[in-house]
Amino acid sequence: MEYPMICFNGGRPNPDGTFSDRTRRGMISVIIHEVGHNFFPMIINSDERQWTWMDEGLNTFCQYLTEQEFEEDYKSRRGPPYKIIDYMKGEKNFISPIMTNSESIFQFGNNAYGKPATALNILRESVMGRELFDYAFREYAQRWAFKHPSPADFFRSMEDASSFDLDWFWRGWFFTNDHVDLSINEVNVLTGEDLKNKFKKVPDAFKDFINDETYYYEMTFENIGGLVMPIFLEFEFEDGSKVEQRIPAEIWRMTGDKVSKVFTFEKKAVSISLDPKFETADVDVENNYWPKKMVKSKFQEFEELRTKK
Repeated sequence: MEYPMICFNGGRPNPDGTFSDRTRRGMISVIIHEVGHNFFPMIINSDERQWTWMDEGLNTFCQYLTEQEFEEDYKSRRGPPYKIIDYMKGEKNFISPIMTNSESIFQFGNNAYGKPATALNILRESVMGRELFDYAFREYAQRWAFKHPSPADFFRSMEDASSFDLDWFWRGWFFTNDHVDLSINEVNVLTGEDLKNKFKKVPDAFKDFINDETYYYEMTFENIGGLVMPIFLEFEFEDGSKVEQRIPAEIWRMTGDKVSKVFTFEKKAVSISLDPKFETADVDVENNYWPKKMVKSKFQEFEELRTKK
């Protein structure tokens, strides 16, 4: 355990023994973090000087999980996707890939702590699922306890234990400084009748699949930021109901930076949202809606809160 840190890091109560909620959380978080170092890198003994993220990043991820278990709505400093957006959309000349040697990186805290923790959180919550991720992560820790794993050992263990091909994920999040910015470029809405009129001669084999009352949504997406991610959609219909569609990242495999897909529903959609739950750390949500809608800036949100007080 990093004993000096648990002794000297904040937070500290006031002389009269009182403390703010921020100080309280600071104290709890630093204890969780430093105790976590019993495991990363003391037992799973990675090379902190070469790959700081294998120590601090994995430990910060475990810290985030612990904080959320410790208290409902705990305000974690790192881990949630939205917390890393400002860093990832910054000037690329000052953003190093996570896999850069620790002595050569910019913005040490974001690079070695925040981004790896966020990446693993997204991998757990939105790509693999909690049960499978937890099994694979535990398997990695058990395999490499009292040994000296490298990044390749971590990547390989996670894939081997889960049977998931995660090459695309490691490449984007760990080997590049790309960011997430997926966009809804175009939506063409057609009914079954429209299709029949568009294609005058419909092959008999397809006639049974074309329903006059079905709505067909041909959507085109673009990967502007370069970092490959799954496509998460929410369709809202005229009757107020909503349906989620989750498309795996493999949809980008053969198409480069643009891809199209058709969705069919028996009801008419009034709006479509991309990444509606803000799961992917998308840096620009203004291009995530059909039809387009205004998105409030942080300043506008702050002003609204200030005027309500």
